[in-house]
Amino acid sequence: MDQAIKYITVGRRKEAVARVHLSSGKGVILVNGSPYEKYFIRETDRIIIKQPLQITNSLTKYDIIANIRGGGLTGQAGALRHGVARALVLAEPETKDMLRKNGFLTRDPRMKERKKFGQKGARKRFQWTKR
Repeated sequence: MDQAIKYITVGRRKEAVARVHLSSGKGVILVNGSPYEKYFIRETDRIIIKQPLQITNSLTKYDIIANIRGGGLTGQAGALRHGVARALVLAEPETKDMLRKNGFLTRDPRMKERKKFGQKGARKRFQWTKR
């Protein structure tokens, strides 16, 4: 049985939900069973994920296993960052102020605006014709 202490948290952004398992290790990050470099194609998404770990100087301290559902890739990266930051606070409570100051513990409240009836989208309207 695995003797390492595991911290399990949930991170959210837009429609994406990330369940994060943080345990002591060498810095391996697995997302839905594959390495995060293969899962997240864009470099910006990879940078977003590593931000909480870089700020707390714990890139090679912990292994992260995450299950992510819903949303697009950028939303999933934001959800994973949120979950990792929450797990780091559980693992090292003294990092809370640092993570809070950088905005990693705050859930991003921005969501997609709903489409309105009689319109083409949330804000866009059908073209008006005189005749």
